[in-house]
Amino acid sequence: MKAFIIAIFLLVSLFVTDTLACTTFCLKGNGEVLFGRNYDWMIGDALLFVNKRGVSKTATGEVPLTANTAKWVSKYGSVTFNQYGRENPTGGMNEAGLVVEIMWLDETEWPKADSTPAVGSLEWIQYQLDTAATVNEVIKNAERVRITSEVKIHYLVNDKAGNSATIEFLNGKLTAHTGDKLPVAVLANDTYEKSVRYASSAKPDSARSQSSLDRFTRAAKSVKDFQAAPRTEKEAVDYAFRTLLDVGQKGYTQWSIVYDQKRGKIHFKTLQSPAIKTVDVAAFDYSCGSPVKMFDINSKISGDVSRKFSDYTRAANRDLLERSFTGTPFLKEMPGLVRDILASYPESFTCGEAPENKAAASAEVNSDRSLVFLYLVFPVYYLINQVV
Repeated sequence: MKAFIIAIFLLVSLFVTDTLACTTFCLKGNGEVLFGRNYDWMIGDALLFVNKRGVSKTATGEVPLTANTAKWVSKYGSVTFNQYGRENPTGGMNEAGLVVEIMWLDETEWPKADSTPAVGSLEWIQYQLDTAATVNEVIKNAERVRITSEVKIHYLVNDKAGNSATIEFLNGKLTAHTGDKLPVAVLANDTYEKSVRYASSAKPDSARSQSSLDRFTRAAKSVKDFQAAPRTEKEAVDYAFRTLLDVGQKGYTQWSIVYDQKRGKIHFKTLQSPAIKTVDVAAFDYSCGSPVKMFDINSKISGDVSRKFSDYTRAANRDLLERSFTGTPFLKEMPGLVRDILASYPESFTCGEAPENKAAASAEVNSDRSLVFLYLVFPVYYLINQVV
């Protein structure tokens, strides 16, 4: 197993030569709270999922068999963007208005293995959206679990009140910038401290490359300028999309997302379907037992799509995995059995039952974890292995 994973990583290090990166930022001021996010990658397939509250969950994706696996019950419903299957989002917003998104960070070093309950790096996003409403709760929750992963990422988090935090794991320890330690809520693909130092001396008008530091600098200027004047809802959303365009990468920016946290709305457009779509997070029934909903982000429609979601099926999740794995050159040989397990494992979750009482279900999930552990090759690992 380990040899197989190492071989995949070596293959990817030879394959990835282009700069693949992402940028996030938070716009706050005059009563507005928005979060902007570009997802830059080689494919753009994904489903939006409506995740329910009151669901008992057990981490599986990247957690080794020997780890103390994290278990929790979701407190909040959420809407997430998932490219490689349900329960492993790249980001999203919950019904409390909390947003969590990821960026690649080469300097990431996860905590060493110990008895702390373990969760995968993408499952961590769902865990936080399931259990936290504020940035302070995210930081407290982060101290209760340990991420185990080969995926090197860091996180930008923002709550409905406009409190922001960067969450990084450096030298094996949690590093959070928030409050006075977060002068500007922007994150790209260098450590936050390095990015702020660079931006403090760089001139935004000349910082026009696609490098992480230049993108950070341009986004930081846009964040500061946003506070200068009040804007209508439409003007604020348009401003966020203009900022995303400015830091985008032609041909690689697959999704541009604007979370309007004040109003509980998600606006997004994709490379395949550039018309802006809107989701009202308050439009869904998040009660456990009600059908999980999903929506293809590349659907050729525009406007409010909240009522266009359909009931979740394992077949749709499996189809997404098939398209995404097949469309990712270094994952297209992933065994069908692994894809089947990834497609089905969320169905082991149940409503309103403490994880400790789910011995049978947990045993069934754990019996497949040696194969699910292959999910270490989740493609964000390969985002910008060679960031300029």
